[in-house]
Amino acid sequence: MSAVAAYGGLFLAAFVAATLLPAQSEAVLAGLLATGHYAPAILILVAGIGNVLGSVVNWLLGRGMERFRETRWFPVSAKNLERAGNWYRRYGWWSLLFSWLPFVGDPLTVAAGIMREPFARFLLVVSIAKFGRYIVLAALVQQWL
Repeated sequence: MSAVAAYGGLFLAAFVAATLLPAQSEAVLAGLLATGHYAPAILILVAGIGNVLGSVVNWLLGRGMERFRETRWFPVSAKNLERAGNWYRRYGWWSLLFSWLPFVGDPLTVAAGIMREPFARFLLVVSIAKFGRYIVLAALVQQWL
């Protein structure tokens, strides 16, 4: 496999995994690390950038969702949206440190957009969480090999 295909595939897997679409990037990263053909730092950088950009898409979706709140086809009930808003107000931007978690992290990034989390803080905290996860995963894979 060419390096461009490997890094491109990892970027795409990490990007899609950070959106609301079901995908997993950890296995792709671990597989590429296991080959020993690619620099771990570059793999972490590519996966981290892809994953953070996917979360930015979620934040943008959250920012844009609010204007459709009163439409009949809006996917979230007013009650559930209010509950999510209260939860995010209670735990605030600190909850974005858990944006790396499966099933929980992606909706958190959407909620941050809905709650008008400032983009700079969103980007900083989500980057810490996403890159931190990949660094820990890469260290575990390297240790296991």
